[in-house]
Amino acid sequence: MDKFIITGGKELHGEITVSGAKNAAVAILAASILCDGTCRIENLPNISDVSAIIKVLYQLGANIKYINKTTVEIDSTGITTFTVPYTMTKSTRASSYFMGAMLGRFKRANIAPSGGCDFGVRPIDMHLKGFESLGAKHNIRNGMVELEADFLVGAPIYLDVVSVGATINIILAAVKASGLTIIENAAREPHIVDVANFLNSMGADIRGAGTDTIKIHGVQKLNGTTYSIIPDQIEAGTYMVAAAATGGDVLIKNVIPKHLESISAKLEEAGATVIEYDDSVRVQRNKPLRGCHVKTMPHPGFPTDMQPQMTALLAGAEGSSTVRESVWDNRFRYVEQLNHMKARITVDGRTAYIEGVHPLQGAPVKACDLRAGAAVVIAALMAQGTTEIDNIHFIERGYEDIVEKLTAVGADIRRVSVVSPSGAQVDVIS
Repeated sequence: MDKFIITGGKELHGEITVSGAKNAAVAILAASILCDGTCRIENLPNISDVSAIIKVLYQLGANIKYINKTTVEIDSTGITTFTVPYTMTKSTRASSYFMGAMLGRFKRANIAPSGGCDFGVRPIDMHLKGFESLGAKHNIRNGMVELEADFLVGAPIYLDVVSVGATINIILAAVKASGLTIIENAAREPHIVDVANFLNSMGADIRGAGTDTIKIHGVQKLNGTTYSIIPDQIEAGTYMVAAAATGGDVLIKNVIPKHLESISAKLEEAGATVIEYDDSVRVQRNKPLRGCHVKTMPHPGFPTDMQPQMTALLAGAEGSSTVRESVWDNRFRYVEQLNHMKARITVDGRTAYIEGVHPLQGAPVKACDLRAGAAVVIAALMAQGTTEIDNIHFIERGYEDIVEKLTAVGADIRRVSVVSPSGAQVDVIS
C-alpha cells in the first residue's frame, strides 16, 4: 500500500509544466473506435485513467503502439466486438464513452456500468435519451446497458440537464449517423471542444462545440489522423491553488489561460495575484488569504472538479467562506479528512460553511476520490507538521508525476510503499 508523506508550511517557487487533459484524453481514446485507420494521439497524460482506457482498447482487439510515454498510435480496425464487460469498465467512469463509440461504429453496444470516483448518482438518462432520438433502442439486462439500432438518423436533441458525458456520447453516436443532429443545451467544457476537433481532424463535420448548440452532419467514414490533446485545465487549476495556498510564486506552463479564467478570478478574490501570458500563468501571494464565496457551475463557471481544492485553500483563509456545489449531490465527503487536520467546515446539503483556521495541522488522512485527493494534498502543503495520505491511487488517476512536479517547486513530499501489512517497514520509492 503506497501513500504520500508531506511536511507542510513550505512556500512553492518555480515552474510546473501541465500535462495533457485527462477528461479530453479518455474520451478521445474511446472515440478512436470510430476511425477507419490509425490515430496517432499526442500529449497524453501518463496517468492510470488513460492506461485503463488503452487497456480496454487492447483487450477489445485494437493494435496499440507506444511511441513514447505521451504518444500512442491506435488502429481499431481489428475490433469486432461491441461488448465491454465490467472487468474492463470498473476502474474508470470514462469507459461510459464506449456506449456512444460502439453504437456509432457497430449500431450496437453492450456496456457494463462504469467505475471511477463515487461522489453521487451518475444517471445516464440523458445519454439514453440522445441515443433513442438517433434511432437506438435500449435495455438494461444483467447489469449491462444494451443498445441496438437498425440505422442511426440525425435528430434534434434537447438535454434537460447540462451533461458533459451525455454531450460527448451523443456526438460519438451521431458523427456517422445519416443527416443532421442538433444538440441543444449542450455542455461547453474545453474537453468537449477537443473531442470535436479530434473527430473533425478525421473528417467529421461538427460545428458549435464550446457553445450550447452543437450541429453534427453525419459522415460515412472517418480517416486516420495525428492529434495533440489540449493542456489539462484542472491540473493547471490545482497547481494554481497550491501556489496560492502556500504563499508561493509559481509559473504554470503549457496552459490555455482562457480556460482558467473562473479559477483565476476566485484566487484573486482570495488574495492571490494571477498574471496571464500566452501559454502560461503566474500565481503569487504575499498577503494573507481571505475568505470568499464559491459556487460551482457548468463551464464557463467555476468547475466542480476544482471545488475540493478551493475548499482546502479556504479552510486556511481568514474569515468565513461558503462553497456551494450545484453539479453533484455528494461531493463533500472529503470534508471529514480536512477536519481531521483541524479545519472548521460544516456541510448542510450542497453547501459547505468554512471558518478559516491558520495553520492547519498535519494528520493521517485519505483520498476519497481524485479531486478530493488533490484537496488533501493542498491542505497538507499548507499545514504545520506532517500529513500521511492513504488511497493515493485515486490521485494518480488524474495527476501525472505529482510528486516530481511538487518537489521541483520546493514541496516536501514523498511517495512511500508500506511493505508489511502491519506497516512496520516503509520503503521510500520517490
